[in-house]
Amino acid sequence: MNERIELQNGDALIVVDVQNDFLPGGSLAVPDGDAVAPVLNRYLAGFAARELPVYATRDWHPPNHCSFKARGGPWPPHCVAETRGAQFAANLDLSPDIVVVSKATMSDKDAYSGFEGTDLDAHLRARKIKRLFVGGLATDYCVLNTVRDALSLGYRVCLLTDAIRAVNVKPDDGRKAAAEMQRLGAEPVTLSALGV
Repeated sequence: MNERIELQNGDALIVVDVQNDFLPGGSLAVPDGDAVAPVLNRYLAGFAARELPVYATRDWHPPNHCSFKARGGPWPPHCVAETRGAQFAANLDLSPDIVVVSKATMSDKDAYSGFEGTDLDAHLRARKIKRLFVGGLATDYCVLNTVRDALSLGYRVCLLTDAIRAVNVKPDDGRKAAAEMQRLGAEPVTLSALGV
């Protein structure tokens, strides 16, 4: 885990769902979710310094989304498109040139992965991206599913273990999700390994 990793062409950073509704005070708050932004900002600066691409995924739900409890889903209403809750965290240093990937935008289809129902894979292939660095919220849902899909699509994945937090509907969900991602082939990485 402490082995040094050099960022290079073919690398991209994916920031998963760091949105107000997933932060403390939000409608679906991830415990300690606000702790990921300062760490992600250092990764963002490192990628910007090397002019490497950054993608930010976001839930962008219609008001009657199927994942909401009123429609029989498991969650309270969250990240409804064009609301404050769906906005990226104010202290997340996203530059204007990042690519924003909106997911779960249709009322009858849910998507935890940044790849599901989006053009993220096409974007990455057009840029000849081979290795993804993934962090954000939440470890046990959207990070897990984004990493799982990335690996199945043939990308190398570095999981930013210092820039993820879990919902932990069950107390061990986050730890299990991180273990599952590593079992599938994701490499655990922290800031110290990148020197950013």
